[in-house]
Amino acid sequence: MSTRARSFEYAVSVDESWDATSDRGGPPLRGADEESWTPEHLVLAGLGRCSLTSLRYHCRRAGIELTSNASVRGTVTRRAEDGRFAFVDIALEADVSFDPKPDDETAADLLAKGERDCFVGASLTAAPTYRWRVS
Repeated sequence: MSTRARSFEYAVSVDESWDATSDRGGPPLRGADEESWTPEHLVLAGLGRCSLTSLRYHCRRAGIELTSNASVRGTVTRRAEDGRFAFVDIALEADVSFDPKPDDETAADLLAKGERDCFVGASLTAAPTYRWRVS
């Protein structure tokens, strides 16, 4: 018996005004203001939300509530290997708190799973570095 991996599908449309709309609904992300949300910012926001979502998933499975926030920074420049502009350095810093607080080994395991199972981070050529501050 063959098993097929789970598959997740996402879609976004960008109209002639450059407004982006998710297939999940909600308000569009307005494209007219290129000074605030660039595509590069959206990649970093996606990494932050995906990492915290992944960590929250594993916490819930362990019966632990998560409170968290994150900041993500990235550097775009020419890559040495091919001369193309791309993210070459990405760093996520997050403050997390668990309730109930797990032992150190369990906390480390949850954080590792949060990093590993973030689809966005796994999709990037520049592997993100993570710094977790647990309170």
